[in-house]
Amino acid sequence: MLVRLLYVSRAVDESPQAIENILAQCRQYNPVSGITGILCYGGNVFLQAIEGGRTSVNALYAHILKDPRHKDVELLQYEEITERRFGGWTMGQVNVAKINTSILLKYSERAELNPYGVSGRVSFALLEELMATASIMGRA
Repeated sequence: MLVRLLYVSRAVDESPQAIENILAQCRQYNPVSGITGILCYGGNVFLQAIEGGRTSVNALYAHILKDPRHKDVELLQYEEITERRFGGWTMGQVNVAKINTSILLKYSERAELNPYGVSGRVSFALLEELMATASIMGRA
């Protein structure tokens, strides 16, 4: 059974190297586990959608909850799905600093990434728009 999980967290270490290490780990672990997804980072905030088998996704989320590189982890959405939305990415990446701020403003009160202040549905709509506007890097 396929599921999609959407969560938000804050980075403990905001250095580019720390963020790159998280992405590298995702890209190494996810294909082996059958997990695909997208990671959006900006303003010290991670917004991540992960898709795959229920057991694998749940295990990864349990790991994230204990990962000392993340704090303030909150589950935004969890659902059974019939197909993957991010199947082409082992872990696509969005650098919020490089996108048009009007996209962020469309989904929140300010032109900043703040999934803590909106619903999971709104956060997922933002990720879909970022995908549609080719703001995602790191396919495969």
